[in-house]
Amino acid sequence: MAFCRIDDKDIRLREPVLEPDALIIQDQTLLHQVDLFHGLPARGYILLNSTKSLDELGLGGFVRGVQQYQVCTLPATELALKHVGRPVPNAALLGGFAAVTGVITLASVLAAIRQKFPPSVAEKNVAAATEAFELAVKTKDTVDA
Repeated sequence: MAFCRIDDKDIRLREPVLEPDALIIQDQTLLHQVDLFHGLPARGYILLNSTKSLDELGLGGFVRGVQQYQVCTLPATELALKHVGRPVPNAALLGGFAAVTGVITLASVLAAIRQKFPPSVAEKNVAAATEAFELAVKTKDTVDA
C-alpha cells in the first residue's frame, strides 16, 4: 500500500491517508482479500488495473450502489507491455488517473515522465500514459452517459 497527497500548497503531513478521495489499485487479486475501500467517500474514484469488467470482478454494485463510486478499469499492465515492453503499469495508471479525476492533467503527467526518465524510456511511458488517458476518457464518457 502506498499513499500520495496532491495539493496546490505544501503538504507537511506524513501519516497514512485514512480517507482517500481516490484509489488506484494495481493488483486486482487484492480486491476480495483486503478492505481496500475503507474510508473512500461516496462518489470517490476507483481506478483498477484490469482487463475484466466490473461485474466479472464482483464490483458492479460499486457503481450502482449507495456509494455510487466512480470506477474505471484499465488494462494498464497490457498497455505497459505493448509500449514499454515490461509489465510496469505506473505510467498508464497515472494517465488514467488524470482522465478519471481531473486532479492532474495529462500534460503534467507526460512532463513528469520526461523529466524522470531518459528519452528512450520516457517516450515509451508517454505512449502508455497517453493511450490509458484516451481509454479512460472513453470509459468515463460511457459511464456518464
